[in-house]
Amino acid sequence: MTPASASADILRRAAAAAGIDPTDAAPLRTGSNDIFELRNGIIARIGKPNSIDTAERELQVSRWLNVSGIPTVEASESRYRPTVVDNRPVTWWRLIPDHRPSTPAELGAALRRLHVLDPPTTFELPQYQPFARVLEELSAATAIGDEDQKWLIQHYSTLRQQYEQLPPAERKAVIHGDAWQGNLIVSHSGTPVFLDLDKVSIGRPEWDLVQLAVDHTDFTRLTAADYRSFVAAYGGHDMTTSTMFRLFADIQEIRWTTFAIGLSHRDESARAEAAHRIACLRGYIAKPWVWNAL
Repeated sequence: MTPASASADILRRAAAAAGIDPTDAAPLRTGSNDIFELRNGIIARIGKPNSIDTAERELQVSRWLNVSGIPTVEASESRYRPTVVDNRPVTWWRLIPDHRPSTPAELGAALRRLHVLDPPTTFELPQYQPFARVLEELSAATAIGDEDQKWLIQHYSTLRQQYEQLPPAERKAVIHGDAWQGNLIVSHSGTPVFLDLDKVSIGRPEWDLVQLAVDHTDFTRLTAADYRSFVAAYGGHDMTTSTMFRLFADIQEIRWTTFAIGLSHRDESARAEAAHRIACLRGYIAKPWVWNAL
């Protein structure tokens, strides 16, 4: 059974258990989670194996943030527990129709509000883990050459050592953990709404700022004007001027590369993209880089 057919099978079985009609379910995204749009304005999100705790926490985070005044995607019809099939959690969410990605300024303003929020008291958020599963994915990779694999593992080890030698954080905050314009969407009402809550945690606020900073400095994805609007909306903190920026940027880029490597065993386009990203990290391709979304 292919990964796509396996996900479709899990969706059918989970929908039957939850009393939801899966007819004409349309796949929206594959990757760390498989996402489908169903009838009646329902979005199904299929998590990785053994990720039930994460799925349950996503639902808790959604309720807590919405109550706290941070608009966030909501569970469909009070379905506040995941449906579990073959040890994979399926969560059910309300479709947000007619939306667009946020602007950099909208994202900066939303992160500013999120980062001053007191942590929840009814459940505990985990500490953010910037290196989560990076070494495991690199060590298990079969779709890249041995030389690239050895270089990446050494690069990972160097970055991890440098990160662990940083002075203690001046402050930690509630962070989104994957903050970019596609994970903050704006509906027809004009209200920005956070999506993809699986990495919401306690951590250095810089982890929510580095993605757009890197998009501006190392890629062709963000103009200087757009980046300035992000910085201004956040309150004036420019991550690119921090002495920690290059380290955070390098960690973010090896994470993005590891994600592509993790998809390479089942997707030829991901394999080509992983090879391109590795070549960039190794200095074979000059900046600014162009990386394709997966």
